[in-house]
Amino acid sequence: MSETSQRALGDTDSPIEDELEEAFERIVGEGAQRLHRDWREVFATGFFGGTEVAVGVLAYLSVLHATGNQLLAGLAFSIGFLALLLGRSELFTEGFLVPVTTVAAKRASIGQLFKLWGGTLAANLAGGWVIMWLIVTAFPKLREQTVESATHFVTAPLNAESVSLAVLGGMVITLMTRMQHGTDSMPAKIAAAVAGAFLLAGLQMFHSILDSLLIFGALLSGGTPFGYLDWLAWFGYTVVGNIIGGLGLVTLLRLVRSKDRLQEERSHAEQS
Repeated sequence: MSETSQRALGDTDSPIEDELEEAFERIVGEGAQRLHRDWREVFATGFFGGTEVAVGVLAYLSVLHATGNQLLAGLAFSIGFLALLLGRSELFTEGFLVPVTTVAAKRASIGQLFKLWGGTLAANLAGGWVIMWLIVTAFPKLREQTVESATHFVTAPLNAESVSLAVLGGMVITLMTRMQHGTDSMPAKIAAAVAGAFLLAGLQMFHSILDSLLIFGALLSGGTPFGYLDWLAWFGYTVVGNIIGGLGLVTLLRLVRSKDRLQEERSHAEQS
């Protein structure tokens, strides 16, 4: 290859590398801020995250009740992800790429990661439960649709299909996070949120928070063929599947892609 061709190739690659560098810095910077929150902040941002996803669930159920179209309902659910994006609240399944990268860069500890995950998960469920109680109380016409939608998830047998749907659910939402952190463009971030919602809710992938809120709404409506223990059994393997999909299929590959930059960050952290 001639020197001119090599320079041309270098010029082509340089902007891409610069963008990856900027995305890495954004991820680590944001992750450090999130992981150094105290318990009050973790619970507050997590609680708001649960309430905002529940608003998306309301939109999802309303469109599904009116049209019977799962894909349109999935698009309507994007209201929840847009609220998360613009409100800068915390969703458990969005805590894979950014916080894990930050811990790998030695800008935070494993203990801080588990505090963020545990506190956010509990607060998401608590906030979502409260709003789902309000939804089924305010919109009794949606109760039947809520029970029908929830039954699809909680009564699913534990088999290769359900586990795959949980793994894909974790992968999709972590991919959504990666896309949003790969750009400074707000329209692009919004497009990623809509795309993520369409895939997750429109295709009925298994998502530990979104689907739990549907199940809570059904249980609060009454007359369900399942109870909270059934939800807990479903929730257990769905969380594990989401984590595998988010960490194994997106976060790990992103860390491998940024190996050199990660090593530089770790060396800098060790010296400081």
